[in-house]
Amino acid sequence: MVVARRQMKKTYMSPLPAMSDPEVFSPSATLLTFDPPIPLLRGPVPAGPDDDPSAGPFVLAFRDSMSWKSAFLATRSKIIEQCEAGARAGCSISVSNKCKPPWWKALFGAKSADLAERERCEEREMSSCLASAKDACISFAEQKCIPSFAGARIAAAPETTSLSCGATNYRGSALMASSFAV
Repeated sequence: MVVARRQMKKTYMSPLPAMSDPEVFSPSATLLTFDPPIPLLRGPVPAGPDDDPSAGPFVLAFRDSMSWKSAFLATRSKIIEQCEAGARAGCSISVSNKCKPPWWKALFGAKSADLAERERCEEREMSSCLASAKDACISFAEQKCIPSFAGARIAAAPETTSLSCGATNYRGSALMASSFAV
């Protein structure tokens, strides 16, 4: 029994790499490379005179109005995309239930279901369901994005003269109200 255990240990032990092999311990074999970091969407800017002093001396703000707009559009389109994917799943279930023949027809010996008619019904109902879901997804995305991005800060350029004296940032609602609105 002792001999069997020794043989088993020898069988499962992996040999260590030879210390004389320079490839195993070379810097290229032991270093891990990482992707470069993604730049931050927002950064700290000094708080303006209108900001709450208890929040601290800095607020997070988008670099400029273009970065705010691109973040708004990307977030809005991602929410719409995910909402429409969920709507497709929900619509397919409801369409399948709506277009199937009633259960009681099989009891009275009715002929087998007309699959071509069911397919036309499913196509018709699916297109109307997705059209109504698309409008609902757009309004849902706006309900989620507008409050967040309206309150978001945007760093003010030094040459901006429309801001009050000493202001270092402005809110996204100013962009939504202006002609720059999305």
